[in-house]
Amino acid sequence: MSDAVRPSALTLVDFRARPVRQPLTQRSRGQRALQLSIAAGDLAIVSIATTLAAAGRTRLTVFDETTGVNVIALSIGGYVVLGWMLMNVLVGSYDRSALGVGTTEYARICSSAAVTASLMGITSYLTKFPLSRGFFVLLFALAVPALVAWRYAGRQLVHSAHSKGHLLTRVLISGDPQHVDDVAKVLSRESWLGYQIVGALLPHGHRAGITGSGIPVVGRVAETAEAVGRHLADVVVFAEGSFATPADFRHVAWDLEGRDVQMVVVPSLSDISAERVTMRPVGGLPLVLVEQPQSLGASRGLKRAFDIVGTLSVLVLALPIMAALAVAIRLEDGGPVLFRQTRVGRDGRLFECLKFRSMVVDAEARLAEIRHLNRSVEGVLFKLTDDPRVTRVGKLIRRLSLDELPQLFNVLRGDMSLVGPRPALPSEVHRYDPDVRRRLHVRPGLTGLWQVSGRSDLSWEDTVRLDLYYVDNWSIVQDVAILLRTVHAVLASRGAY
Repeated sequence: MSDAVRPSALTLVDFRARPVRQPLTQRSRGQRALQLSIAAGDLAIVSIATTLAAAGRTRLTVFDETTGVNVIALSIGGYVVLGWMLMNVLVGSYDRSALGVGTTEYARICSSAAVTASLMGITSYLTKFPLSRGFFVLLFALAVPALVAWRYAGRQLVHSAHSKGHLLTRVLISGDPQHVDDVAKVLSRESWLGYQIVGALLPHGHRAGITGSGIPVVGRVAETAEAVGRHLADVVVFAEGSFATPADFRHVAWDLEGRDVQMVVVPSLSDISAERVTMRPVGGLPLVLVEQPQSLGASRGLKRAFDIVGTLSVLVLALPIMAALAVAIRLEDGGPVLFRQTRVGRDGRLFECLKFRSMVVDAEARLAEIRHLNRSVEGVLFKLTDDPRVTRVGKLIRRLSLDELPQLFNVLRGDMSLVGPRPALPSEVHRYDPDVRRRLHVRPGLTGLWQVSGRSDLSWEDTVRLDLYYVDNWSIVQDVAILLRTVHAVLASRGAY
């Protein structure tokens, strides 16, 4: 072979080092099946909504349209379905990162619908196409709620499967032992996410064995690619302490290229919502811009207006129920209907919190007798699963959180908000650490993250963490999401006693 055609050793090394795409893992095949299932459901919903809108648009008598418009609506139905599904793909509503967690999935569904509606309207106007207004209104009135409900139902099924040990994601956590344990604590606590921790990867210089939380050390950070292969990991989480230099991370990323594994980097930030974080690359550095905490925004006019409108709307439906409960409480033991208790509001102001009485009349006097039964290890809160002071009616209204309905009047008076931290007793506030006092920067809430995350089942540490997260990351969208989740939490009755 002549020198002109003889391959050099360098050429052979470069060729052999080229990453080769590995076959999909079982988890990735399951993810793709999930994405296809969701897309198929979206397609069915949009198709059915289009058909129903075309057939039922004559029911909307507010629009004076000719019969021939119905034929036109049916003729463009296929294009509407195709365009809407294409828009779902373009806005990323089927991306793996958006499915199953957070509000991004719902936001993208609504964005896709809004863009589709805009394009239909603009196209009809520019081309002078006689699009039926009844068809247009019915299409989106039917499809959008159905799509959101479908995504919610699918998410609940996946979360249920995760909680039962199915469809799990195998995770390796990289970093120094303390940060590995911190990440593992979060992933283990949120079992519905479906993360199964299979091992830890420690930097050079740390001993093998197990971490403080009992996670086996399966290798060094530099051996990440080999550990992924041995343990069939789907995700590698890189916590703080994983790399001494940026070059170390690049080398590990190069080793993982072509493998069916996700890389997740945990920044040295915690309890910050995605809405406050923006990534901006500058000179090759991925700068993370973090907006200031939102406690001031949670105390201003927009939230107050939201509270008033929402409370008046709920009261219209709740007043008959409240009247019936008042009669039942009065008939049981002849005592007062309402229980009034001093609570601490925004900026430490005291107010009289109203609740339907769910205990015997002398419940406060009998508290000392049963304080030794307190389930709260920290002792800040008083928790008792089977409190002997609770009446028969009280057990029912507590299980469904109906005892808190009178607090709607506290919201109207401005003492409370529909959504916020748990209203605290003065005795509890006296025991607060300085950081915990930050939860008093906003009005306490009728419901909140503590309500939709377990209520009395939560530890004091978790209650504080959720309240501080809410204070720092407040938004109207989050308030609406919490109110919707409250309905499910109340019906499930988890942590209600």
